[in-house]
Amino acid sequence: MKRFPLLMVLLGISSCLAPAQTGKADPIRKLTDEEKVELIRGLTAEYATVKAYLPRSKKAVPFPSDGKYDKKEWLAIGDEYGPVARVGELVQVTKIDFDDNKLILQINNGLNVKGKWYERIEGGVGGGQSTVPMSRNQSRSAGTTIAVVFPGRMPAVKPAEIKTMLAPVLDFEKRSATENYFETLPPEIQEAIKAKRAEIGMNRDQVKMAMGQPRDRIRESKDGLESEDWIYGYPPGKITFVTFANGKVTKVKDSYAGLGGATAPQPKPQQ
Repeated sequence: MKRFPLLMVLLGISSCLAPAQTGKADPIRKLTDEEKVELIRGLTAEYATVKAYLPRSKKAVPFPSDGKYDKKEWLAIGDEYGPVARVGELVQVTKIDFDDNKLILQINNGLNVKGKWYERIEGGVGGGQSTVPMSRNQSRSAGTTIAVVFPGRMPAVKPAEIKTMLAPVLDFEKRSATENYFETLPPEIQEAIKAKRAEIGMNRDQVKMAMGQPRDRIRESKDGLESEDWIYGYPPGKITFVTFANGKVTKVKDSYAGLGGATAPQPKPQQ
């Protein structure tokens, strides 16, 4: 009978210690809504220069928060769809998502290779009306997704810290050089870039600054003149064709594709 109270005391001590031990095992709290918003605002639409092989992938490519990623794994992932861009080219963060231990960054609108109910659209290419395939063995969205993986629950990090973590593959600091380049452009080109539209006379880099990566590119040769069309947008809705010749935009055409690939007349601009 004398042992029972002692046993109860020991059990009571154990129960008091248990919460403290549990707390030490998972000390990192969840991100607040304000912290998530700060990350979204600080990273979405940011440009970065590609520093290493960046594969296209339907699934998020894992990138440990300590920066020690598996280069061989990334090369293997790229065997199916190739790289997003060449080293030295600009890419853009287009979306941010959160997981318990991951920050997921969509690059250049991610990768979309699934078939859709529309496979062909009508639009002007090379100066005439022709049927343009949604994709000629190319991905309909030529981006990727990177998952920054933390060893435990994702801590309260700042956008600048995420950029530093990604420094082995993406250089966000060179964006300042792009901004300096922007300041040297003619006022009309600057306004077009701000309005996210292409204008005649732009070069390829300026069009990318304004509209991002095209979802399809089609090259044609007519009467000895080579041209290239960059296609933006998906039906139903506005489809923009940007035609280049000798590295400069020579034509910009908007088509408004409806259901079944039919092209509707372009509506009058709103006053």
